[in-house]
Amino acid sequence: MRQIVIMDIYSLKKTERRDEMFYKADESGYKEVLTGIKIKTLTYGEKTLFTEFRMESGKKLPAHSHPYEQTGYLIKGKILLTIAGNSFEVEPGDCWTIPSGADHGAEILQDSVAIEVFSPVREDYLQYFTQS
Repeated sequence: MRQIVIMDIYSLKKTERRDEMFYKADESGYKEVLTGIKIKTLTYGEKTLFTEFRMESGKKLPAHSHPYEQTGYLIKGKILLTIAGNSFEVEPGDCWTIPSGADHGAEILQDSVAIEVFSPVREDYLQYFTQS
């Protein structure tokens, strides 16, 4: 089996990565990071990290920014997403890109599920990775 190594460009430390290249869906491992907001890192590679968010209606993701580029897709529900002062009502099938460093936040209008890709890999989200 080959071993994949990720280089964390922020701390320049090497992080060993599991050998698996596939993810089998399962309902376990979601962690509540804010009231009504759950996250699970589904898989990650050398340069990207793939995460699922489950969000309850009426909750908010406070405005914030980070050095990662973030691209998302809404699977179900409805959210009001604000990126760099621009708001958009996101419905299933809609997608978005958040540039590195851009302020962004969301109001959850209906129970929602979104998937997002971060680049480079968010080391702080590796704690939300669980393997079946």
